[in-house]
Amino acid sequence: MITIKEVARHAGVSMSTVSYVLSGKRSISEETKRRVEQSIVALGYHPNAGARALASNRSQVLGLVVPLRSDQNMPVIMQFVSSIVASARGYDYDVLLLTKEAGPGEAHRVTARSMADAVIMMDVESADPRVPELRAVDAPVVLIGMPDDHEGLSCVDLDFTTAGRQMAAHLADRGHRSIALIGSHPSVYERGTSYAARLLAGFQGETTRRNLPASVHSCAPGYDSVAACLDEVLHPDRGTTGLVVHNEAILGQLLLELRRRSLDVPGDLSVITLCPDDLARDLPVPLTSIAVPAQELGVIAVEMVMTRLAHDHAPEVRLLQPRLTDRGSTAAL
Repeated sequence: MITIKEVARHAGVSMSTVSYVLSGKRSISEETKRRVEQSIVALGYHPNAGARALASNRSQVLGLVVPLRSDQNMPVIMQFVSSIVASARGYDYDVLLLTKEAGPGEAHRVTARSMADAVIMMDVESADPRVPELRAVDAPVVLIGMPDDHEGLSCVDLDFTTAGRQMAAHLADRGHRSIALIGSHPSVYERGTSYAARLLAGFQGETTRRNLPASVHSCAPGYDSVAACLDEVLHPDRGTTGLVVHNEAILGQLLLELRRRSLDVPGDLSVITLCPDDLARDLPVPLTSIAVPAQELGVIAVEMVMTRLAHDHAPEVRLLQPRLTDRGSTAAL
């Protein structure tokens, strides 16, 4: 491994001069700076994390708080994580993954101890108990999600309220007169997870506005749970003809159970979902869907962090508008 001493020898300068060129802490003549930079390139020198931290008073690390829970769909979570990691590397940052359930104080702990320069937080609740602490953290914090009380916080997310409204409207506009929302694991609602609550609010707001009969059902993964949920959803008294599914983990099981019951999609039952595009496209029956833009949200979250690190930038909230792709799984009645 090439060292700073070898760079200094190659450029004919002191090691402190090389450090000043790297950190920008002192003015160095353009000729000397150019010589040092040429030596860095010629030798293939890469400052290690410790040297960068000492030079800049920064760790070059982002903390990513994403508690891993049994009710989460890990493939979707990992899409967010991989997007954040890849985007951070573009800024020469590493990512410290914090997977334990993080209560108040976690963001302050990792930034105050110089473990991370900034924090990105996922798994945001509507009434998130971390909000007061996050406002007091002396480092940039960005939420992927939006608590009800988000004043003074930087947040980025899909506009789940609009997504719920659009999916209900999509079925209503095709003549469906009784629809159902199959939502996330019951614990997601019990915990007050923000995205689930906002989608539910949008769905119920639209069905109420249209005076459209609609039922709501939470569903745990597993064939028995899915079968029991469908027994409720498809009870003859309901007359359900269209499903909005906000639960990526059960989509494959749901389609298999419908097939077992000899129900055709969309001939007998229309289905629209919210999930990543690749999942909706590659199911046994490709589903009309609103995309979960995990890649885009991860990139924007990192960009927002970097903007706040570089400038005294005011907090902002960015909600991405839903993008609906029709794959033919919803029929007109």
